[in-house]
Amino acid sequence: MKTKSAAALALLALVVAAGPAALRPDARGLSLVVSDPQTAAIDRVLVMPFENPSGAGQLFWLREASAVVLNEDLRACGATPIGREERVKAFERLGVPVGANLSDATVIRLGQLLGASWVVIGSLALDGDTLNVRARTIRLDSGRMQPEMTERAPLADLFHIFDRMIIRLFPMLIAPPTHTDKSHAPLPAFESYIKGLIAETGAAQVKFLQAALKSYPDYDAARLALWQVFVAQGDHAKALAAVLEVPEKSSSFRRARFLAALSQLQLKQYDQSFNTLRTLGAERPAPAIFNNLGVVQLQRWTSGSGSAASFYFNEARKLDNDDADYTFNLGYAYLLEHDLQAAVYWLREAVRGNPADGDAHYLLGAALAANGAATEGGREKDLARRLSSRYAEWDKRPANDPVPRGLERVKDDLDTSLLARGDLAFQTAGQKDQQDLARFHLEQGRILFEHETDREATAELKRAIYLSPYDSESHLLLGRIYLRGGRLRDAVDELKISLWSQETVGAHLALAEAYIQGKDLPAARTEVQRALTLDPQSADAKKLLERIGQ
Repeated sequence: MKTKSAAALALLALVVAAGPAALRPDARGLSLVVSDPQTAAIDRVLVMPFENPSGAGQLFWLREASAVVLNEDLRACGATPIGREERVKAFERLGVPVGANLSDATVIRLGQLLGASWVVIGSLALDGDTLNVRARTIRLDSGRMQPEMTERAPLADLFHIFDRMIIRLFPMLIAPPTHTDKSHAPLPAFESYIKGLIAETGAAQVKFLQAALKSYPDYDAARLALWQVFVAQGDHAKALAAVLEVPEKSSSFRRARFLAALSQLQLKQYDQSFNTLRTLGAERPAPAIFNNLGVVQLQRWTSGSGSAASFYFNEARKLDNDDADYTFNLGYAYLLEHDLQAAVYWLREAVRGNPADGDAHYLLGAALAANGAATEGGREKDLARRLSSRYAEWDKRPANDPVPRGLERVKDDLDTSLLARGDLAFQTAGQKDQQDLARFHLEQGRILFEHETDREATAELKRAIYLSPYDSESHLLLGRIYLRGGRLRDAVDELKISLWSQETVGAHLALAEAYIQGKDLPAARTEVQRALTLDPQSADAKKLLERIGQ
């Protein structure tokens, strides 16, 4: 496969400076070539659906099938590939259609968003009954592109084609994958399963997935996929029934029971949901399990129901203190439990972790106001209102009940998602002066931004924001990075916070550019006019106004 553009190659070169390669073992028993074992996540591999350059209809389902099979091969070798659900969520966050053919530059952005260290891309072609597969890897931490690999075999040997391909793509894997009749669904059932994943309507998804189960009754992956479809349709009873059929001997049993607890929660079967989760946690603790136990406690909220919700959210944070949802839930639980000092502390941490979290800002404002800091509380609520108009309705609530119920955040997967938490492990200030350290990270971020080394600049700016949450320039630079990376929603949030912290011409113009890209010309014009109010002589503002059309 040829690289699609010179710009993509340039972006590859700027992902991060390449270091000397080394062969290093993973605890799961595989070895991957890594440049810097301290920064590279060696087992996070993003497999993109292979392209279909010919547009042949019979290859439509094979695009997604390629990613599914290669992911299964990687898991068989002990690696942890990025799953389809997480990939689809990342597509949505970037505003990219799930079935679109992407440029290398967009694939790289997607991989970075998901914290991947490797990306696999490829293409498919059909010559009669013979399937031709081409694939290569991109190493994101060094920008290295592997030479293209090719495999060719009858379509009936689909699984074996990809078995051979994964060995060639990752020759450092110790255990080669093998597929047997007992370890994999028959090809007709697998085809129905894939078509169920990608069908455009819920009814079509159900039809294909049920056909897969009829053809192969032991197909537990199809049951889990049915759960997703029924949940999307709001039919939680059918979703629960689907996953309860997964037998205890199945490798999918633990995840099926976790999903069952979610359905029980939706059906207000609180005792059943709590007991299901408690059993899973006793077998093997996980932060998502403790989080959802806390959610159950918040939702049933009856005296004598056991430990307070804050206990379980605390346990979730002990296992994973990087996920902002656990921090938010903990602060929210303390607020509802009327522990205002603890609520203020943890909600401050929540807005440090995600400064664009409007709910966290509003709740922090409510907690501060209830704790006697009305002015500071009003400032937090004002920022929340700038992020979304829905908080104006919350202002109408009675003083003795200032925040709505039901804001707690449920985890719908046992696995930790880097997408949900972001890709930054924050550093603590220690004995150093916090503001000086924030300025240091801001300066580093500014230099990296000017060199368009966006991944490293983002990390530095997030560190600066963690240490100084309301620094206008940090949010402005981060908004500009998101803007040139195509993440319009994230860019708008950051630029609004920048303006709230300090109104500047640059932030107004950057926000106007974001609105232009989002095709909201009236909002863009408003931002340019505000910039001209601050600086009537601004040449950049005048040019942008001409571009929009007065």
